[in-house]
Amino acid sequence: MTKLPKKILALAALVSACLAGPAYAAPCPPLLNQALTSLQDGKPMPLCQYAGKVILVVNTASYCGFTSQYDGLEKLYARLKDKGLVVLGFPSNDFGEQEPGSEKEIAEFCRLTYGVEFPMAGKTVVKGKNAHPFYLRLAEITDSRPKWNFHKYLINRDATQVVAFGSFTKPDDADLLKTIDRFLAQ
Repeated sequence: MTKLPKKILALAALVSACLAGPAYAAPCPPLLNQALTSLQDGKPMPLCQYAGKVILVVNTASYCGFTSQYDGLEKLYARLKDKGLVVLGFPSNDFGEQEPGSEKEIAEFCRLTYGVEFPMAGKTVVKGKNAHPFYLRLAEITDSRPKWNFHKYLINRDATQVVAFGSFTKPDDADLLKTIDRFLAQ
């Protein structure tokens, strides 16, 4: 019988430990298998990093009657992020051209005006045939397309359930909070 080199034995032990340990990640759900760019730093923002979390997706705009919802979204995120909620903002200029600024201007506005710390993607098309594939899939699943800024999609932990909420649904809405709590408990 031949002896295996120490490097191969060490590698085998490492692979075994990784596969057995709790840090081994589950595969990315198909819905989240999307790559975007982060608004805050321009780096890649794979949605797979949010697998296992409850995700509130919101198309946002800086010059809209609903813009004050940023405050409630940030408070909701701060309160529930440790329980597994992530709010994802998607700035969009699709409705009334109410998000005309550059990504740097948008990020600065959100941070300085509302203290936004939740993750935000770069400017995204959310309606029509040119909508980002993630938004097309959310609309298809829920049969609800954004009709204006601050339309919301809530995705459960394994990304198998999606519930849509319209722009008039505020971040502290009882039905939204009840659904978030239900998804967090799953």
